[in-house]
Amino acid sequence: MRFLVIAIGRLKNGPERDLAARYRERAVALGRGLGITACDLTELPESRARRSADRVAEEAEAILALVPADAAVIACDERGRSDWPSERIAARLGEWRDAGRPALVLVIGGADGLHDSVRRRADHILAFGAATLPHGLVRVLALEQAYRALTILAGHPYHRGDPEA
Repeated sequence: MRFLVIAIGRLKNGPERDLAARYRERAVALGRGLGITACDLTELPESRARRSADRVAEEAEAILALVPADAAVIACDERGRSDWPSERIAARLGEWRDAGRPALVLVIGGADGLHDSVRRRADHILAFGAATLPHGLVRVLALEQAYRALTILAGHPYHRGDPEA
């Protein structure tokens, strides 16, 4: 299984980019032994359309063009569910991997959010709480959760959550 993060916008050099890269590198190293062949990041340019609805539609078209057939998709969206603990994310990742899904795609939309076509394509819509967060932090959180999910699957001590959860 391949892990792919598709994000609208490019992070500038700085602490968010460095931290996101660190978690991506950790996921790549750990994932090899768990059947995760890659952890790729694709940054798509923000749409320059004048209207928000047009920007979101253009970005959705670009996102969906990169989603492999039969891939599992998790969309990060403020309207998503925030009740999935890390253990549940890890369990779903393991289920999708074991079912032979070719990829897990994590989608992070632009400043105007995600188009309904992306939300409909998603297997799960995830929110990192009720607060609206900057996209750079969402990218860090998403990659950290990917790495954390892999540590849970590997039985690595990085995750010290409730073992009964």
